[in-house]
Amino acid sequence: MIGWRSGDVLRATALVTSYLLALALAWTAREIVLTAFLGVLFGLAVGAGADRLTRLRIPRWLGAPLVVFAFLGALYGVGAAIAPTVRTQIVELRTRVPEAVDRIEAWVNARPGVAGLFLGGHEVAASPTGARAPTNATQAQGRAPVVAVATVPTLRERITEQLSGTARYLFPFLSSTVTVAAGLFLILVLAIYVGADPALYHVGLMHLFPLGSRERAGMVLTRVATVLRKWLVTQLVAMVVMGVVTTLTLLVLGVKAAVALGVIAGLLEFVPTVGPILAAVPAIAMGFLDSPEKALTVGLAYLVIQQLEGHVLIPMLMKEGMDLPPALTIVAQAVMALLFGFLGLMVAVPLLAVVIVPIKMLYVEGVVGDVKRSVAESG
Repeated sequence: MIGWRSGDVLRATALVTSYLLALALAWTAREIVLTAFLGVLFGLAVGAGADRLTRLRIPRWLGAPLVVFAFLGALYGVGAAIAPTVRTQIVELRTRVPEAVDRIEAWVNARPGVAGLFLGGHEVAASPTGARAPTNATQAQGRAPVVAVATVPTLRERITEQLSGTARYLFPFLSSTVTVAAGLFLILVLAIYVGADPALYHVGLMHLFPLGSRERAGMVLTRVATVLRKWLVTQLVAMVVMGVVTTLTLLVLGVKAAVALGVIAGLLEFVPTVGPILAAVPAIAMGFLDSPEKALTVGLAYLVIQQLEGHVLIPMLMKEGMDLPPALTIVAQAVMALLFGFLGLMVAVPLLAVVIVPIKMLYVEGVVGDVKRSVAESG
């Protein structure tokens, strides 16, 4: 018989309905889903550390918590050592960056050009042609004509308004300390469980595939896990290196609050492409407090540091990592930030790798047959 029977229609309807319900549930719990993805991502790195501890005859169930607590201990130690300096310099940044913005606006206003038009003065008087002409009675009484004055917000006010709106959108979870603590706890717990027994979850995922496809699916999942683990370890190392190098560079240049700016650069390094740009903005503003020339020097220093990172440090640390097109990475980050806020921005690159790696292995290699090029691109 040609066509679908009643049972086929019911099964297809149930399948489509299940998919739609799953998508609706994932969207409703999107913050938990993204947080869980971060936990799995860190769990892959914890699993690599637990593998090394097994060579010392330390079981995985004990090695995974040891790796996590050792990392937290090291983080706490470094934080306790630099906390007083960073706390003082963060306060200085909060007071001096607005001052730097005012100086930038005054410097731009003092020079003609298009930028001066957009960052004009604080008040704009109505043009003589646009103002209402005084009546004869007003002239007879000798009163001065009334000129309408419109207050234009300063550059600082405009930036503050934009940042406040952006912060409310990107960081809604920061409004609750309980939410932040619960998210961090979920990440730590998942990292320990995934790192302690990754094979358990690998086998569980294999049951979702038909018997004939499990071998290929296992290869894809292994490759995805390897790429994500290398990417995360590379990012963590790059965060430390970039934070130290940036701090030393700013100290040499004599920029105020150099340690706090270095910490900011190191933390934002976790977000590729966008993070380094955001980290450079307050540093350039602090350089402008001394002179426009120093601000230019700071900007060039950040540019050189990022070029060395992208062409020397990252290739050296991640020889067999993922090779994602920069334009595609930026688009993915923009879309994820628009949909999910800062959490989406954080997981955009690893999620993109989760999509790109199966496409290369299953389509480029399996369907197109371009095995040589796919292998070369994936390292």
